[in-house]
This record gives sequence, C-alpha cells and structure tokens, in this order.
Amino acid sequence: MSALEPMSLMDRLPRLRGSVEADATLAPFTWFRVGGPAEVLVRPADTDDLCALLRALGPEVPVTVIGVGSNLLIRDRGIAGVVIRLGSSFAEIRTVNDTTIQAGSAALDTHVAQAARHAGIAGLEFLRGVPGTIGGAIAMNAGAYSADVSECLIEIEFVTRDGRRQILTRQELEMTYRHGGLPEGVILTWARFRGHADDPALIGARMDDIQARRESTQPIRSKTGGSTFRNPPGFKAWELIDAAGCRGLVMGDAQVSELHCNFLINRGAASAADLEGLGEEVRRRVLAHSGIQLEWEIKRLGQGGQP
Repeated sequence: MSALEPMSLMDRLPRLRGSVEADATLAPFTWFRVGGPAEVLVRPADTDDLCALLRALGPEVPVTVIGVGSNLLIRDRGIAGVVIRLGSSFAEIRTVNDTTIQAGSAALDTHVAQAARHAGIAGLEFLRGVPGTIGGAIAMNAGAYSADVSECLIEIEFVTRDGRRQILTRQELEMTYRHGGLPEGVILTWARFRGHADDPALIGARMDDIQARRESTQPIRSKTGGSTFRNPPGFKAWELIDAAGCRGLVMGDAQVSELHCNFLINRGAASAADLEGLGEEVRRRVLAHSGIQLEWEIKRLGQGGQP
C-alpha cells in the first residue's frame, strides 16, 4: 500500500495501551460501508496514549483520523500509514455549569444535544440533526437548521502532530461556512460549548421537531454519507442537482437519493469508486447546466482503484 511495509511501520510504533492492528478493515466504520483497509489502525487508550503515538511517528508517516464515518468516503485501495480512531475514553460528556457543557471529540453529536437537554442547556439542539462526532463537527463547522458549531463553541483542546497538547479559544479559530479553521494536522480531544438555560421539556420538543424534519426529508436509514456537496453562496446544492436532472441518477450500485438529491446512497454493492464517480458526474452535469461548480462536503480519503 505504501513505501513502508506494514511490519516496518508497526515496528515504528511505541508500546501503547490501546489496540494496534495491521491491514485493518475500515468499511464497517463508515456509513457508506465501503472502502479499503488501513495500513495500520490504532485506537489509543486515552490522550496520553495518543500523545505517545504521535511523538514516536516521524513526519514522513501519514496520519489520518476517522470518527464514525458519517461524512466520509474511503477509497477502494484503503489508507496508507497510520489511521487513528478515537474510542470511548474520548467520548465523555459532562456539564460544567448551568450554561456550559464539555464533550470529548468522539462523543456523538446527538448525545451531546441530549446531554444538554437533560441539563437544561439550550442552543445545542441543532446537533440532534448533525450526524457524526463532535470532532468532525468542529473540523467542518457543521451546522443544521439555521445554526452551526461556531455559534456555541467556547474552546477546544487538541494534540499536535508532534504530540503536544494545546488549547485554543473560539476567537483564535478562523471558522467559516463548513470550515473549522483548525491548525493543520491536529487531533481534537475535547471541546466546551456554551448555551443558555431553558426548560428541558421545551428543548426536547425542539429536538424532536428537528428529528422529525430530518426523517421526512433525508434518507437517514440508507447507506449514505450525509450531505454530499456544500451549498454554493446564494444557492442550495440540492436545487442545483435537481435542476440538472440528477435526482435518482445511478452509477453501478450507487444512486443519487430520490428523497434528497444532495445525498448519495449505496444501494448494497456499490464501490467507493462508484460513489465518487457518481458524485463527479453530478458535479459535471450541474456545471454544464448552471455554470456553478459544486464542492465536495463529504471527506474523501485514501487511494482509488481496485484493492
């Protein structure tokens, strides 16, 4: 898969308390259920384990972080180097005070929204409609239903590529639409969010409304990667895709959703190449029809072609 043979890469790793696996299957970790293996998959036991790992790896070793794979397409030949997947020790959620909540980067967005509701903290309801983890949500400044992460984020902790911990405030990040402004190569470990006090029942009602709207407009029970393309300034991506005649378009076993045409679906046997190829065909047709070039929102990682 790379210039480094799996065992030689394994030999570079320090003794870790977490798990280490060579040639590890990744497809089950993604919502699309496609993609090749990781050269080496590491699941650190905690932040100290993560720091030790990164300190031991030279800058020539590629390092990739994946979460629950909700907005991710791993190409068919897999990912070279070390793939890091953060586990339960990075998923803790706790209330700091009556308006502030702290969450590990591996905590599911919907679990953070639920914890905020139980604590009577409003302002994070939109996370009920954001698939994935807090780390991914911050990295892409995820948003839904007229709110996004930048509006409630206070500060984050991350580990640098050379294994150092650092904290940055929201004001120190250059967050823009679907862009978290994180320093290159860092791995998030936790974040703090601020909301405002409200009745948990009212917060829950708003969250239920968000979930009902999601279920009625998005193919959330299909093998999908969520929203495929960013909304261009002044436009909705799905409207451009629909106008270009792409609703329901098929390539191999990949399909543009009939319900929401900014979603791609694996109908069962699609390859990553099918899904990416279909997305590129949608971009080509939209550009030809409207003159607007759609930009991928789904993160595409790894090497293409057949394994």
